[in-house]
Amino acid sequence: MNRGTETDGAVAEQAASGRIPLAVVVVDREGLVSHWSSGARRLFGAAKEEAIGHPAVDLLPVSGVLPEDDDVSPYGAYAAYDGLGHDLESSLDGRLYYPAAGRARLTVPERSEMGDTPPEGWGRDRVDVLWWAYPLVGPGSERLLVLGADVGRLQEDAREQRGADRHGDTGYERVAPGFALHTDFPGADELARRLPEILPSMSVDESARIVGQILELGYPVLEFSQNDRVPVTPDWGVPRRVERRARRERAARAAAQGLPSAPDDPDEAEDLEYAAVRERLEFLNEVSGRIGTSLDLSRTIIEVSKAVVPRFTDVAGTYLREQVVAGEGFPEGVPDTTTMWHRVAVEHTDEPGRWDDVVPVGEAMPFPAHTPFFQCMTTGDPVLVPRISEEMGHAIASQFEKRDIRPLITGRSMLVVPLKARDVVLGFMILLRHPERPVFNDMDRVTGAELAARAGLVLDNARMYTYQESVAEALQDSMLPHIPPRMAGCDIATRYLPGTLLGRVGGDWFDSVKLPGARTALVVGDVMGHGLNSAAMMGQLRTAVQTMAALDLPPARLLRNLDDLAQRLGDTYLATCLYAVYDPIASEIQIANAGHIPPVLVRADGGHSELLDLPTGAPIGVGGVPFEAVRVRVEPGDRIVMCTDGLVEVRGEDIGVGLATLCESAAHPAASMDDACDTIIRALNTRGGRKDDVALLMARLNGIALQDVAEWRLALDPVEVGRARAVVREQLHDWGLERLADSAELMVSELVTNALRHSHTRPVELRLVRGDTLLCEVDDDDHDLPTLLNAGPADESGRGLRVVSVLAREWGTSRTATGKAVWFELTLPRR
Repeated sequence: MNRGTETDGAVAEQAASGRIPLAVVVVDREGLVSHWSSGARRLFGAAKEEAIGHPAVDLLPVSGVLPEDDDVSPYGAYAAYDGLGHDLESSLDGRLYYPAAGRARLTVPERSEMGDTPPEGWGRDRVDVLWWAYPLVGPGSERLLVLGADVGRLQEDAREQRGADRHGDTGYERVAPGFALHTDFPGADELARRLPEILPSMSVDESARIVGQILELGYPVLEFSQNDRVPVTPDWGVPRRVERRARRERAARAAAQGLPSAPDDPDEAEDLEYAAVRERLEFLNEVSGRIGTSLDLSRTIIEVSKAVVPRFTDVAGTYLREQVVAGEGFPEGVPDTTTMWHRVAVEHTDEPGRWDDVVPVGEAMPFPAHTPFFQCMTTGDPVLVPRISEEMGHAIASQFEKRDIRPLITGRSMLVVPLKARDVVLGFMILLRHPERPVFNDMDRVTGAELAARAGLVLDNARMYTYQESVAEALQDSMLPHIPPRMAGCDIATRYLPGTLLGRVGGDWFDSVKLPGARTALVVGDVMGHGLNSAAMMGQLRTAVQTMAALDLPPARLLRNLDDLAQRLGDTYLATCLYAVYDPIASEIQIANAGHIPPVLVRADGGHSELLDLPTGAPIGVGGVPFEAVRVRVEPGDRIVMCTDGLVEVRGEDIGVGLATLCESAAHPAASMDDACDTIIRALNTRGGRKDDVALLMARLNGIALQDVAEWRLALDPVEVGRARAVVREQLHDWGLERLADSAELMVSELVTNALRHSHTRPVELRLVRGDTLLCEVDDDDHDLPTLLNAGPADESGRGLRVVSVLAREWGTSRTATGKAVWFELTLPRR
C-alpha cells in the first residue's frame, strides 16, 4: 500500500447498504501500534492515545475461535474456513509473510466505560470480530496492516441485503456477507491499476495476476468503492444470483442448439465449483504452513518440493539461479540462454531412483529459447502444457546429453511456474502429472502461480538470510587477526564463534602483539551490543590497542589511554577488555582488567586451574576510573585462558556456573592447544541458550631458559662496535649456530653503530635470544625511531637498515619506556 495514504477506514453511518465500519491498525517492526483509526477505537474500545506506542498483541484479538451460537447461514462456511488459517498472533510476531484472515472473539468495555457512544449493538461485553492482516514491506518502519470488522454488523447487513433481494435486484453481486462488489465496476484494467495502491510491494504484473484470479476462479480478493477499500473472503455458503442467472442462460442456449448441457441443477454445478475452489484454497493454506519453517535455504528448497507432491503433482523439479544457490546478492537482469540454472531438488512418486541418473540434483544447465522453461523464466508467467507431445519431448530431451528423458516426460501434463520475488525470477518449478491423472487446467495454473508466489517469497527470505549471514561472517573474519600459533616463549590457539541470531555481527575480538624483550601482549575484548556499529567500534579499539602496545605501554596505562580514546569517540558504546603482557624470560605475566570476566590460569603441575583474582575495573568508555595491573608468577607449561562472556553466560543461569565449567574444562588434559580449545567449546557451547558471539584465546607459557638468553651492556664508545661483533660471534659458536654468525655479526655492527651515534647518557644494551628463531635486540635511550632510507651513491649514511631488511627474516622498531628498541630475527638452520 502507499504509505502516507492510509484511509481512516471508519465508514460513515450513512454509507450505502453493504458497507461496514472498519478498524484500521498499523503495527511497526517492534510490534507497537503506530496508527489507530477511529474505527479501531469503536471496535476495540481503546482510545488513540491509549493505543499508539503500545504492543499490538495487548490490544488486538490474537486467538482465532469458532462461533458458538451463530446461525449456519451465512457464516457457517466462513467459520470452517477460519479454522484453516493462522491466528492473528502469527502475523503480529512476523511468522507470516503473506496476507491472512481469521475470526476471533474479544471482551470489550461496556457502554458506560467508553468515552463516547459506542456503535449500536455494543451493550454486550463480547464481540465477534473478523480480521485481515497484510504484511508491509519496504524502507518504512511499518510492518503490518490489520483491518477488523464487527461480525454483528455484518450479520445485520446480510439480513438487510436478503430483504433487498426479496424486493428486487439491487445491482450488487453478493460475494461475502456484509460486502458487495458492484457489477458495473470500471473493469479488470482499472482494478489491476489500483490494486498496487492497497497491497504492499505489488507491481502491475502481480496485480494483473490477482485480477486474473478474481475473474477466472470467480471469487474476490478485495472490494473497491469510491471511498473505501475493503477486503473480502470467499463466501461458500451464499450462492451468487448473477452467476446463477448466467449459468441458466448458457444452459438454455445449449438446449436450443441441441448441445450437451451442464447439470440440470445450476446450484449443483455451482456447488461443485465452489468445492473445487475451496479445496485449492485449503491446499494453499496447507502449503503455506509447511514451507518456510526455517531460514535455511537447503531445507526450504526441500520443503517447497515436498509440499506439492503427490497432492498437486506427481513430479516436482526445482531450479534456482546460480546467485541464489551460491548465497550471493540479489540476481540482476532478465535471464537469457546463457543463464545457468541449478537443479536443487527433484521430488516424485515414481519408483525410487528412476529420475536420479537422468536428472541428478546438483546439475547446472542453461535452457534454449524454444523451451517452455525459457518462456517461463523470461516472462515470469506460468506455462501450461496439457500434454507433452513426442515432438516437444524430443526438443526437451535434446538438452540432456547421452540421457534419454523422453520416457519420463512424454504424454505427461506439465506446468512450469516461476519462483519470483520483487519482480525478479529466482527460479522455477517443473510440475508433471502422470498420463492417467487429469491434466493441468487453467484453475491449476492459477493455483500453481499462487503456490509459486508464496514459495518464491519464502525462498527469497532464506536467500537473504544466507547472503546476510555470509556477509556478516566475511566482515567478522576480516576484522579478526590471524595470529601465528607460536610467539616468543609461548604457543597460542584461538576460537571465534559468531552469534546464533541473524546478522549477529558482534564486537568480540582477540589479539596478540609482539613486544620488545621477547615479550608478548595478549588481548581479549568485547564491545557491548551487536551489529555493524559494534563491529566498527571493535575495529577502532583493536587498532588502538595494537598501536599503544607497540609503544610498550604498561597494561594499566594502556587501558587508561584506551578509555580516554573511547570517550573521544563518543559515549554510545562501552567495551570490556583484558590486557596481559607475558615475559617468558622473567616468567611472569602482568595483567590489567577493564570490566572483563577474569582469565583462567591452568598450572602445569597437576593441572590445577583457578580464576585469577584481579581488580575488576570499569568498562572502557565509562571514563574517570583508574585501572590497576597485577603481576602473576608463572612456570613453563602453564596455560592462560581468556574469553568473552558469551561463552560462559546463558540466559536464566548464574554466570558462576559457566565460570566453574570454564575452569573445569580448561584443566582437562589435551593432546594439543587446538584440542584444548575444542574441549572448552564443547563443554560450554552445548548448554543451549547462547546467542552472543564468543572470542577465546589460550596461550601455553613455555618460557625461555636463561641459557638461551645472552645480554651485554655497551659503553658509549665507538670501540664497543668491535666488541659487539666479537661477543655475538662467540655466543653463536657456543649455541652451535656458526652458520648465522656472518649475517648476525654484520647486522649487529650496523645497529650498534646507530645506537651509539644517537644514544645520550644510558649505555646501549645488546640481547640475543635463542628460541624458534634467533632474536637480536639493541636498546638505547633515544626516542626517535629510525626509518628505512634510499641512500644515494654519494651518501655516507642510510645503508644500515637497508642491509638489515635484506638479510633478516623479520625486523622492526618499537618505543620503550626509556627509549627505543631495534630488533631483527634470523631463521635457525635445520639440524
